[in-house]
Amino acid sequence: MSAIEPTRENQVTAILDAGASFEGRLSFEGTVQIGGVFKGEIFTQDTIIINEGAKVQAQIEADTIIINGNVEGNLFARSKVVMHPPTVFRGTVTTPSLRIDEGVVFEGASYMPKN
Repeated sequence: MSAIEPTRENQVTAILDAGASFEGRLSFEGTVQIGGVFKGEIFTQDTIIINEGAKVQAQIEADTIIINGNVEGNLFARSKVVMHPPTVFRGTVTTPSLRIDEGVVFEGASYMPKN
């Protein structure tokens, strides 16, 4: 039996953890988790995960966006956006696939273009 090779989709390449803050433009490859405070723009061809407790004010363009924290801004996802409680989201979402779990606060608009 061979070990499962980590793939780009499940490998976290960077973490901005709780207690850290960053303002500016972030672009990356792979999966990045934000647990602290971020203000600015995020661009990636891959996945961004906003952890519980995070506070993000940003325009985010990514393949996949997974949110568990507090996000204000405009989201553009090529594949999907997933929001788990205790997410508080304010802004607009443009994505072909949107999942908002029960318990999420969603204030804004969503646009779901066909692929």
